[in-house]
Amino acid sequence: MSDMPLQCKNLKEQVESILQLLQQEPTLRSQDITPVQTSLSKAISPKFEIVFAGAFSAGKSMLINALLERELLYSAEGHATGTECKIEYAEVDKERVILTFLSEAEIREQAVSLCQQLGFKTVTNINQTDVINLLRQGCEAIIQQEGGESKSERAKQAKALMLLVEGYIANRDRINTVNNATYSMEQFNFSNLKEAAGYARRGSNSAVLKRIEYYCNHPLLQDGNVIIDTPGIDAPVEKDAQLTYAKIQHPDTSAVVCVLKPAAAGEMTKEETELLELMRENGGVRDRVFYVFNRIDETWYNTQLRQRLDDLISGQFGNSRKVYKTSGLLGFYGSQIKQTSQQDRFGLDSVFAESIKGLDGKEETPQFVYAFNNYCVNSGKLSSTKFRVSVNGFETPNQNYVRILGDWGNEIIEQLIKDSGTEEFRTAITRYLTQEKRPQLFKNLADDLEDICIKLKKHYQSVQRDLDSQPQEIETMKAQELQRLNQQLQQIGRDFNEDITEQVNQIINNSCDAFEADFKQLQSRMIRRLDELLDSFSVASAYQRATISHPRNATAPLIAILVEAFYYLANQLEDILVESSQQVVANYFQRLIEKIRKSEYYRQLYRLLDNDGGIEQEIRTVEKVVTQALVSAASVECDRFVRESPRFYDEGTFSIYQFRQTLSQTSQGYDAESIVEAEPAIRQLLKLDFEPKVSHTIRKSFRQTINQTLKTQLIPMANQQADEILQQYPQARAYLEKTLEQEAEEKIAKNRRLLGVVEENIATYNSAASSINSCLQAIKLYDHLLPVIGDSFAPDGKFINNEFLVLNMV
Repeated sequence: MSDMPLQCKNLKEQVESILQLLQQEPTLRSQDITPVQTSLSKAISPKFEIVFAGAFSAGKSMLINALLERELLYSAEGHATGTECKIEYAEVDKERVILTFLSEAEIREQAVSLCQQLGFKTVTNINQTDVINLLRQGCEAIIQQEGGESKSERAKQAKALMLLVEGYIANRDRINTVNNATYSMEQFNFSNLKEAAGYARRGSNSAVLKRIEYYCNHPLLQDGNVIIDTPGIDAPVEKDAQLTYAKIQHPDTSAVVCVLKPAAAGEMTKEETELLELMRENGGVRDRVFYVFNRIDETWYNTQLRQRLDDLISGQFGNSRKVYKTSGLLGFYGSQIKQTSQQDRFGLDSVFAESIKGLDGKEETPQFVYAFNNYCVNSGKLSSTKFRVSVNGFETPNQNYVRILGDWGNEIIEQLIKDSGTEEFRTAITRYLTQEKRPQLFKNLADDLEDICIKLKKHYQSVQRDLDSQPQEIETMKAQELQRLNQQLQQIGRDFNEDITEQVNQIINNSCDAFEADFKQLQSRMIRRLDELLDSFSVASAYQRATISHPRNATAPLIAILVEAFYYLANQLEDILVESSQQVVANYFQRLIEKIRKSEYYRQLYRLLDNDGGIEQEIRTVEKVVTQALVSAASVECDRFVRESPRFYDEGTFSIYQFRQTLSQTSQGYDAESIVEAEPAIRQLLKLDFEPKVSHTIRKSFRQTINQTLKTQLIPMANQQADEILQQYPQARAYLEKTLEQEAEEKIAKNRRLLGVVEENIATYNSAASSINSCLQAIKLYDHLLPVIGDSFAPDGKFINNEFLVLNMV
C-alpha cells in the first residue's frame, strides 16, 4: 500500500525483532506466531487483494462493473467463464490490458471433461472440422431440449462447451500447444482499454482466456487495492471451481466479497455454505468479508422469496455489519444510461447496440430493459404520487423504455440506482478501503502482538527479579549454597525414588517397549524349545531308561514311558526358562543403570558428592537378588510340569481319548517294538498335556512373578537409598567446600552475564515496541499501543499505558 506513514517504514524489522526475542526464550517458543506473521504481511503489503467469489450467475462480474462504473468484465446469464480477472490501478494515460490464453492442452482437457458430463464421445482432436461441427450440433440440441442455455445445469454445460470450441476456433493462431501465450493490448491493435475489454468480454474469447489483467484508473483501486474476479464455485468445469477455492485460501487474499444467490434462489447452496466455512479458515482474511445478496430485485416481485431472504440474513448474518442487498444489473446499467439521452434512445443505440441486434433483423430487447420496465410498474419502489409510470401493451418493451425515460429522465434513473443498492455498497466498500482498511490492518497486528509482548515483559521482569535476588558476594553465595545443600540432597533422593517407582510401574503396565520385547523373546524360546523337545523325543530311549531302572523286569508299561518323558521335558524346559529369565533381568538392569546415569539427579549427585552415593552398587545387589529369586521361581514353575494337567484324565476330553487309543496300541505286545511304534501317538499325548501348562506359565503366572519380584525388591531399595543419600550430608558438605568458592565466583559472574543479556534484550524490546507504538500513534490507534518494560499492569493482567507515553502522543 502506498503512502505508508514515515513512522512505519521499519515496521517489518521491528516486529521481527520482537519475534526473534520470543524465539530466544525456551519457555516461550511454543507461542504460535503465525497470526502475527500474517497480520504483519497484510499491514506492509503494497497490495490489498479483494476477491469476489460466489456461484455462477450470482452477478459477481456485473457487481464489479457497477462498482467501477465501467463495463470491463464479461457477464452473462448462467456460467460465464473460468477466467481469473485481476483489476489494478493505473494512471489515465497508462491504462492497459494483458491477456493470457489457455494452452491447447488445457482447452482439450476442459472439452473432454464437459463431453463426459454431457455424455458425448470423448474428443480426440479439437482441430478436426467434423468433430467441432458434431460438438456444436450436440450442444445446440441439448440447449433446445432444456428450453434455453440457462434453464438447467446440463444446458449451462452445453453452452460452456460451445463457447470453448468457438473461442478456440476464433483464436487458434494465438494459442500455443502446451504453454500459455500472453499478449498486450497493443499486439491486438487495441488503442484503448474499452476496445480491449470489449474483446475480452465476448463469451467465446473469455472461454479460452486463462487470465485477464486490467490496469485502469479508478479511485477505488488506489492505495494498492486489487480486485479479483473468480469463476463460479459450482462451475461446470471442476478445475474452474477449484481455482476459486484456491484463491480464497491463498495468503495474498486480504478480503472477500461473497456474492450470494439466495435473493434469487431462496436459500443458500451447499457450495455457498462450504465457501463461507473456507473463508473462516484463512487467517489472512479474518472478518474482512462483505456479504452481498445480489439480484435483490427478484424479491420485489415475490413476497415469499423476500421473507425467506430476510429470515436467512437475520438468522445467519445478524452479527455481521457488512451485509448488503444489491441488483448489479440495475445499478450498473443505471449508471451507464445516465450519460445517454433521447438522441441514442437512452443507450439502445450505444450501450446496448450489440445486444439489440436480432438474427432476423428484428430488434431484440436487452435484459436490462425488461428489468427496468418491471421495476417501474411492479416493484412498488416508485412513489405513485411522484412517478406516474405506465407500461403500454401496444408498445414494444423498448418503446416503453424510451418513453418512460423520456418522461422522467434522470430523476427515475437516480431512484433506480438508489433502489439497486449498488451505491450503498460502493459507498461502504469505498469508505472501508480509503478510511478503515489501514487502521484495521494495523490494529490486527497490534492485537496479535500484544499477547506476545505481555508474555515477554512478564518473563523479563521475572528473570530480572530472580537474578537481582541472587547474592552478589562470594561468601554470601557460599553460605546460600551450603544452606541449600540439605534440600538438594533430599530432592535428589526424592527424584531417584520417583524414577525407580515410575520404571517399575512401566513394567507392571506393559508400557516398557524394551522389556516387552525381551519377555516376548522368552516366550518364543519356551514355545520353540517345547516344539523341539516334542519333535525329537525318543520313545526307545525312554523305554531303555525305564527298564534300566527296574533290572528284574524285561518290559515297561506306557505309564513308565510317560513318567520318563514328563521328567525329561520338565527339566529341559526349566533350563531354558532359567537362562531366558537371567537374560531378561540382565538386560533390564543394564538399561535401568544407563537411564539413571543420564538423569539430572545423578549428575547433581556427582556434583555434590563426587560419586553416585552408592546407587549403582545397590542396584547391582538388587539385580543379584532378583536373578536368584526368578531362577528359583523358574525351577518351581517347571517342576510342576512333572505332574499331569488337572483335567488330563477327565472324561470327555481329547486327552483321555488319546491316552486310551495310545494304551490300546501299546498293549498289543510285551516287547519294545509295540511301544516304539506308538511314538507319534505318545508325542501327541505329551503335546496335549504340556502345551497348556507352558502357555499358562509364559502368558500368566511367570510374568506376574517377575512383576512382583521387581516391585518388592526395587521400590524398598529406592526408599532406603533416598534416606542413604540424605545421610551423606557431611561428605557432601566437605566435598562442596573444596569447590564452592570457585563455583560461587563462576555463578556470580554467570548471573551478571545473564542480567546483562536480559537488560540488552529489554533494551531491544523497548526500542522495537516504542517504534511500533510511534507507527500506531501515526495511524491514531492510541488504544492499541504495546507495553514497554517499565509499564504497569492492572490486577486483571491488562496493560495500562504509562503517562509519558500518552503525553508523547500529543
